[in-house]
Amino acid sequence: MTVTVGYLADRTRQRGLFNIFISLLGIIGFSILLGAKSAHLRYAGTFLGAMGIYPAVANTISWVANNTEGVYKRGITIGMVAGCGNLQGIVSSNIYRTADKPRFYPGHGTVLAYLVLFLFGGSVLQYILLRIENGKRIRGERDNWIDGLDETAIDKLGDRRPDFLYTL
Repeated sequence: MTVTVGYLADRTRQRGLFNIFISLLGIIGFSILLGAKSAHLRYAGTFLGAMGIYPAVANTISWVANNTEGVYKRGITIGMVAGCGNLQGIVSSNIYRTADKPRFYPGHGTVLAYLVLFLFGGSVLQYILLRIENGKRIRGERDNWIDGLDETAIDKLGDRRPDFLYTL
């Protein structure tokens, strides 16, 4: 799923829509894990949950890289995104407690809340805001940013150039 999402998101330049779609898979998966009594259904929920989480990691890092121009700015931004993502290892080691087995309601509930609020909600919000900003740039509403600047200064603006369009 990660390879497929990466390939299709590259070809369509619609990383946000892919994050939205795969987060819905994760939401379904963790909802099944929380609600199903059957081991077979919970097993299926585990796969759906993984299909909603793992592709989002690579897709989100690529989305950030696509929308940040400049070697140093991109490097710092990717480092911050990866670092925040790695903090989830600390969280998960504390929300999946032995005392909660075999159903792990607090852990699955926390991951579900994260998926809804941050992966799904954040991707929807980011997609909408980038779409609005691209529209302003296409209509020339950001052209005043380069008034009086020479070609070198305009080039140094990076992703703040009015002709830079964000990957949605």
